[in-house]
Amino acid sequence: MIMESGAKAKTVKKYLGKGWMVDACGGHIDRLPAKKGEKGKNDAMWESSRDKLPEAPWTSDKSKKDKIKKIVQNAKLKDVEEIFIATDPDREGEFIAWRLSEVFTKAGFERQKRVIFNEITENSVLQSLKQNGEINYRMVDAAKVRMFMDRLIGWECANVSRRSGINSMGRVQTPTLGFIVEKELEREKHIPQKYHSVHFYSEEIKFNIRFHEKGEEGAWIDDSGKSPKHYPERTFDKDLAKESIEMLKKNKEIKLLSIKNSIKNRKAKPPFTTDTMLQSSNSYLGWSLAKTSSIASELYEKGHITYIRTDSTRTNKDSRDEMKKYILKKFGNEFIGEGAVGPDVKKQSVNVQDAHEAIRPTRPGIREIDEKNEDIKKLYRLIWSRFAGSQMSDSIREHRSIRARTKDFQKDISGNASWRIHAGWEEVFQEFLKKVPVRPPASELIVGATWKIDIDSNNPELVSEETKPPRRFSESSIVQEMKKAGIGRPSTYVSMVQKLQEKKYVENINGSLIPTENGRRLWLEVVPLYNNQSEEILYKIFSTEFTSMMESKLDNIANSDADSASVWHDFVFDFYEIHNKADMDSRNNPSSKQIKFLKDLLRNMSEKEQGKILEGRDIKSLTREEIGPIIDDAKTLSGPRKASKKQIDKIIETCEKLSLDLDEFLRDNGIEDLENLTGGRDGSASVLIGKLFDIRGNNPATENQIKAIRNISKYLEIEIEDAMAIVKTTTIEEINFSDASELIGKLKKMKKK
Repeated sequence: MIMESGAKAKTVKKYLGKGWMVDACGGHIDRLPAKKGEKGKNDAMWESSRDKLPEAPWTSDKSKKDKIKKIVQNAKLKDVEEIFIATDPDREGEFIAWRLSEVFTKAGFERQKRVIFNEITENSVLQSLKQNGEINYRMVDAAKVRMFMDRLIGWECANVSRRSGINSMGRVQTPTLGFIVEKELEREKHIPQKYHSVHFYSEEIKFNIRFHEKGEEGAWIDDSGKSPKHYPERTFDKDLAKESIEMLKKNKEIKLLSIKNSIKNRKAKPPFTTDTMLQSSNSYLGWSLAKTSSIASELYEKGHITYIRTDSTRTNKDSRDEMKKYILKKFGNEFIGEGAVGPDVKKQSVNVQDAHEAIRPTRPGIREIDEKNEDIKKLYRLIWSRFAGSQMSDSIREHRSIRARTKDFQKDISGNASWRIHAGWEEVFQEFLKKVPVRPPASELIVGATWKIDIDSNNPELVSEETKPPRRFSESSIVQEMKKAGIGRPSTYVSMVQKLQEKKYVENINGSLIPTENGRRLWLEVVPLYNNQSEEILYKIFSTEFTSMMESKLDNIANSDADSASVWHDFVFDFYEIHNKADMDSRNNPSSKQIKFLKDLLRNMSEKEQGKILEGRDIKSLTREEIGPIIDDAKTLSGPRKASKKQIDKIIETCEKLSLDLDEFLRDNGIEDLENLTGGRDGSASVLIGKLFDIRGNNPATENQIKAIRNISKYLEIEIEDAMAIVKTTTIEEINFSDASELIGKLKKMKKK
């Protein structure tokens, strides 16, 4: 039996026993040519007739060739009679199975079976041997078309993007970047609005002053969203807010005016799909996509959970019955629920790639697994709890909406009291939830009752704030956005987000994804060449709609609902109709770098000199051919370039961080004022930034750097002394800023491996 992962092969070997060889190919064994010396390296696509897919020159790295050669040799040496190909149960796995089958067929192994299991348990593995499985060539074709599409877009569009200093574009990667850039633009448009609010606690319940009801004069309305939203607990009137504080402190009590009784049910969520697992792990455990993906893979390979790349919330009946048996025995019949499922089961969603199950424990009756690694155990408990909860009853709460007032202040006060009367699914999720009240407040919950306020420095509290811009995407929320838009699939979510960071189009700063200058330029300068063409052009290649449509077509190929050759050739026709125009336009348009450079040069010139060079033309209307000579003339007339705003900001920011007196630092380096700094690589601004970096590098490491070194070393199970040796430093107390930066970079690479 041949599988993709070595860890998985090791687990399966235990179940198959003697008489079996179990080997791992390590994922893809073939790829499209891309390296020096490989035939077809420079080709964006390969020709084929209308009724066929291209015959691509598949190639492989030497290490991979040697690995497969060794597996084949061992199979011959041990007189293997039959090959069971057990690659992953998805499009990519089917493609790998096809390539392996080709290799073994050439080597003379005629008896082959394609076997599939969604979980690595003894029963599942042994049952798969009874399958009379064959390779699903529809899924193979879907994988091929996906590769050909990505190749064509990557190879051709790179020629356009490079003219703007951007190395690459991608079919799914670029629209995903678009979400992040558009969110940043939205944030930049945000105009903060000041407001004041007052809250206090009584009986551990938070109460808010309702300053203005809807329609009243002074009502606080936030109209920055899609539709205006009224916030009764906010006011522009700070004096009114202060008055409420004074009255609450004076009276030290509130009187209940009205109480609305209700019962609220909190329904369990369905079992995990790939995206919901990634999001929940980020929310509950604080983990990155990469960490969750890595640990989930380990859980799957060790046979603890089902396959981890899935859009489905389906589960098999046996697993549900086993979980309900556990719930019944442990908690009682009142904890058994109907079973929560997602829209894919309710509506048979078209975005579900395959017939996978949801991510669930393979042995539902086991709540805690026997593993040494605490992170593995923690993620397993989260997955187990989610599946167990999906088969349990609702959590039920008594709820009271309270209106009150305090003496001599004519504004309503609102609060909500809630306590749980039946835990339901929350019984198994307590580890991941905040503590929930299970009893009503001690004071009487009746109209006319008086509740005391325990006055202290923070109770009551006046909060003066500004509205905040929309939240940036995190790694987990961008995956949710991708899924909602129908772009990407479970097997690509993590890699897409990682690629954006690796290519430096996006930075992850404290959990928020922020577009870099290159990322913004790609989306705002290059993508419009493709997406903003004539209305007659039906498709916008880098729109989410087009990307989602192509994902659906790939699914249709795999499901035998579409002809692969037709899908491919239609795509090629549509692509070149758009690309050829974008290519021509990009050749004619000056790059943003040229425009910025010319603007910097013109800043140093008088209006008369600017007019002479531009001859009345607007910079934006210049062609690439026209702007070159103008830049050359401007260089001659303008003299030294002034330092850019970015350079000046960097000098100010670094001086502040190093506690240096800015004016004194400038004088020591022969500069009277920031305005006198010159730009460019050899300008005085660049020289000063270099000096500041030298000073900073020799300074002691920051607290955050030392904390990072300790945390990563602990994760890698490396002694601090050994970590210090990597950068030839004796102790962590002596390490400087520069060495700490270098060490963190090296440790991160080790962690990634």
